[in-house]
Amino acid sequence: MSILITNIKELLQVRETKIKNVKGAEMQILPTLKNAYLLIDNDTIVDYGSMRYLNGLDAETVIDASNKLVLPTWCDSHTHIVYSGQREQEFVDRINGLSYEEIANRGGGILNSAKKLQNTSEENLYIQSVSRIKEVMKLGTGAIEIKSGYGLTTEAELKMLRVIKRIKNNFPIKVKSTFLAAHALPLDYKNNKQGFIDLIINNMLPKVAEEQLANYIDVFCEKGYFNLDDTEQILKAASKYHLMPKIHVNQFNAFGGIKVAVKHHALSVDHLEELNPEDIDALMGSSTIPVALPTCSYFLSIPYTPARQLIDAGLPLALASDYNPGSTPSGNMNFVLSTACIKMKMTPEEAINAATINGAYAMGIENEYGSITKGKKANLIITKEIPSYNFIPYAFGSNLIDQVIINGDRI
Repeated sequence: MSILITNIKELLQVRETKIKNVKGAEMQILPTLKNAYLLIDNDTIVDYGSMRYLNGLDAETVIDASNKLVLPTWCDSHTHIVYSGQREQEFVDRINGLSYEEIANRGGGILNSAKKLQNTSEENLYIQSVSRIKEVMKLGTGAIEIKSGYGLTTEAELKMLRVIKRIKNNFPIKVKSTFLAAHALPLDYKNNKQGFIDLIINNMLPKVAEEQLANYIDVFCEKGYFNLDDTEQILKAASKYHLMPKIHVNQFNAFGGIKVAVKHHALSVDHLEELNPEDIDALMGSSTIPVALPTCSYFLSIPYTPARQLIDAGLPLALASDYNPGSTPSGNMNFVLSTACIKMKMTPEEAINAATINGAYAMGIENEYGSITKGKKANLIITKEIPSYNFIPYAFGSNLIDQVIINGDRI
């Protein structure tokens, strides 16, 4: 199947060669091509250029993109999209004055989701999750990372990871899987945290590895959850199974978690709403990318990741949705972009780079996704008729997507 997109008003994120990520001042540069065409063969971008060089090129399907923009699909590198049920009552509780931590201490939060998931069949969990996957694909997400962590028992964690694997096998969207049993302490281990860590290391990890259910390992490295020593234990154990870390860190407290993550060659450190100079020093010169989750801050009314500090220090930054039932019940990456620009003072160029090429890097897929580059996967957003790419984060309440192409197929 070949598709030729013609008369593209502006083709965004055009990279002649494959790059890993963009950082610092480079994030202000978004390479584009005006009045362009793009050719897809099967699932791959094979050619693009100025319309004046089209030279009679044809394809089985031709799409006229007059007055429309074309850009890579979003790469959402941090989600918890596989979960059971919702937590709208906790939303009301926060309106009435309870904090996220207070809700968790009353048996809400992650433990609430874990109880629901443990009582949900694998088939039902898959059906619920598939509806969300279809939704985010229509919203322009073409690659997604999905975490476990709402199981908190061996059986339930494996159930989540098997559902993620089914999604990976059944949908064209690129899926990466992360094992996050160290998300919270289950009630049975409330006074025996080391016992739960031992269960993760000695029981869960070998089974996850045996069934090849995860690409990455994650830990909620946070006061009241898993401390630095706990995190070290789990990451050392996971390294034996070649699971690279992607770490929840600095959501509520900055106490050295980023340094531990970098020490263990984490691919990403995610949240970073709290940050100190030592954290930035730890990231400098490393291969670890910071990931901001601005719609989590929006929903919980907590501080936003200090994007300007990170970018102005010369670091890269990725944006992700954190789609989950408790702190971010939305996987709309278009709103993530808008929130990053409005609340974190990122420019549209920085935000688009953060949600495409840098998001791909935060998933380890930058060689195939995240930019308009010959040989990369044909994962594209075709916008409606809009004046410029600045309009994408500006018009935060509008659906600006006309078509989404994933793996060369219109969805």
